[in-house]
Amino acid sequence: MINDPHYRRRYVISGIAIVIVVTYIIRLFYLQVIDQSTADQADNNALVRQTIYPSRGLIYDRNGELLVFNQPIYDVTMILRDMSKPFDTLSFCRCLNISREEYETRMADMKDTKKNKGFSTWTPQVFMNQLKKEDVAALQEALYMFPGIHIRKRTLRDYTYDAAAHVLGSVGEVNQNDIDRDDYYARGDYSGRDGLEYTYEKQLRGEKGVQVLMRDSRGRLQGSYQEGRLDQPAKAGTDMQVTIDIKLQMLAEELLHNKMGSAVAIEPKTGEILALVSNPAWNPKVLVGKERGANYSRLLNDPSQPLYNRATQATYPPGSTFKTIQALVCLDQGAITPNTLYPCSGPQSTPIKCTHHHGSPVAFDRAIEQSCNPYFWCAFRDLLQKDGYGKDNKDFKHRYELWRNAVMEFGLGQKFSDTDLSEQSSGKVPTSKEYDKTYGPVGWKAITIRSLSIGQGEILVTPLQLANQAAAIANEGYYITPHLNKNDSMLTHRHDIAIQKKYFKEVKNGMMRVMQYGTGRHYAIDSLHMAGKTGTAQNPHGNDHAIFIGFAPAEDPQIAVAVVVENAGFGATWAAPVACLMMEQYLNGDIKRKEMRKQYREKEPPHASVKKQ
Repeated sequence: MINDPHYRRRYVISGIAIVIVVTYIIRLFYLQVIDQSTADQADNNALVRQTIYPSRGLIYDRNGELLVFNQPIYDVTMILRDMSKPFDTLSFCRCLNISREEYETRMADMKDTKKNKGFSTWTPQVFMNQLKKEDVAALQEALYMFPGIHIRKRTLRDYTYDAAAHVLGSVGEVNQNDIDRDDYYARGDYSGRDGLEYTYEKQLRGEKGVQVLMRDSRGRLQGSYQEGRLDQPAKAGTDMQVTIDIKLQMLAEELLHNKMGSAVAIEPKTGEILALVSNPAWNPKVLVGKERGANYSRLLNDPSQPLYNRATQATYPPGSTFKTIQALVCLDQGAITPNTLYPCSGPQSTPIKCTHHHGSPVAFDRAIEQSCNPYFWCAFRDLLQKDGYGKDNKDFKHRYELWRNAVMEFGLGQKFSDTDLSEQSSGKVPTSKEYDKTYGPVGWKAITIRSLSIGQGEILVTPLQLANQAAAIANEGYYITPHLNKNDSMLTHRHDIAIQKKYFKEVKNGMMRVMQYGTGRHYAIDSLHMAGKTGTAQNPHGNDHAIFIGFAPAEDPQIAVAVVVENAGFGATWAAPVACLMMEQYLNGDIKRKEMRKQYREKEPPHASVKKQ
C-alpha cells in the first residue's frame, strides 16, 4: 500500500479540497461581513425604496398675505424590472396622450446613463413629470394593466398675485451640477433657480421621506416592509415671511407699466425692502410646470431682457441725486459750510453750466433745492484742492481718496456682502489709480473729473444703492443692510457713516425744500412732509434717464424710495411721480390722487412700449 501511487494522491486531493473550502469560507466572510455591496445588492433586489417628496415652504408678505403656495402635480415612474413583457405600448401612450415616437425618445433618455446616472431597472425611474391631475386621469384608471408603472404625487409652485417675479424667483429641475454638489438631489428633483427660492432653498425645500416596499421571490411588490417600521415621513419646508408689502409692490409695477426701469423702497430704520421692482418683468406663473422650459427660453431671448433685474444689477450715473452725498462729504471735510455762497450764471456758467435761472450767488440749501450744478462743482473743486496738488499730485490724490472713501460709506461702489439678495452689481466709484492709467500720474486735476461733482462721468450706482443712500440720509448717518427675509433680523448689520449728524440735518432741509419749492413740488402731498431729490442722468446710448430719491415723513422717515425710468428724460417728470405715489400708498394706505395714478400709468416715455410677459 505504501508504494501505491494512488495512496499518496489522497493527500494531494485532500489538500486541494481543504484549500477550496477555506477559500470559499474566506470569500463568504468577506462578502457578508466586510464588503456590504453584495448585501446591499440583495436588499435592492428584495426591497424598493420610494421617495416621498416634501411640500416647499409657503411665502408670505410682511402683512401676512400669502404670496407663494403649492399645487399638486404628478410624475409617472417606471420600474423596468416589473414591467410586463410584452408591454402594451400603444395603450400606455393613449392613456398619456403621447405619440409612439415621444415614448421611444423618453425611454432612450431614461436609459442613457450619461444623462441619468442613477438609472437602474430595479428602482423607480421618471418617465414623465409635472403632469396635472387631468393628464394622468386615464392612466390612473388603467394602472392595473401596466405592472411596474406608478403615479407619484408631488407639488408645484403657484402664486396668489401676478407680481414680484424678480423677488420671489422660480423653481426648476436640477441639473447634473446640482446633483454633484449636493447629494440631497436626484434626477427629476426641483430646486430654487433664482430669487428667494434660490437664496433660501435649503430652508424652503424641506426633507425627503422614504417608503420601503418589499418584493416576493418573483420580484412582485408585496406592500410595506416590516409593517412600515423603516419608513420615514417627509418633512415640509419651513414657511417664510418676506419684507415686501405686496400692495406697494403691485402699485410700483403698475406705475412702471410700459416703461423700462425700476423702483426700490426701504424701511430706513430696519433695512427691510418694502418693494423691489424691475420692469419689464413677467408673470411668475409662466415659469411653472411643463411650459417652464419654453417660456424661459422666450424670456431669455426677449430683447427687452425681462430676466435682468434692473433694481439690483443695472447701473446708471446717479445724476443730481448724488449732490446729496456730495454736499455731506464737502461739509464734513471742511470744503464748505452751510453758509458758503458760490456764483452761478445759469446756462452761461463754465466749466459746468446750470440748467436753472435762480440768481447768484447761491446759498447751500437753495443749491440743493434748485439743483445748482456750478455750486457742487465749486464745492468739489475746493475739496480736492484744499491742500494744493503737492509733488506728483500726491496731496490732491490723497484728498480724492478721502472723498472716495467717504462716498463708499453710503454703500456705493460695492455689493452688499451681508444681504440675502443673490443678484447684485457693485456699481463704480473710480479710484485714483484708474485715472492715473487714463491720464497719467500728473495728467489729471479737479477740472478733469469735474463731472463727478454732479453725479456724472465714471460713477455708477444701482437703484438698490440709491434707495439705501436715501435711507442713510433719512437715518441721519447710518443704514441697515437692505434685505428681504423678515424672520431674520438684520439690526446687527448696522453701518455707521463717519459724517457729523448735524450735516445730515442740513441736507435733509435742502431735500424738503426740493419738495416744497423745487423740482419735486408738483407731486408732493401737503399733509405729508416729504424730502426728495430729482436727477436726470446723461446716457451716452440714448435719451437721459429719469431718477428720484426721497423719504417720508421727513421728521420720522418710515419709507425711503428710489426710482429710475430709463430713457425718459427729466427725473421730476418721470421718476418723482412714481416715488411720491408709492410713499402716499404706504403711509396712508390708499391713494387719493386717482387721476394722477391713472394718467401716469398710461403715460409712455419716448421709446417702445414694454409689457409684462
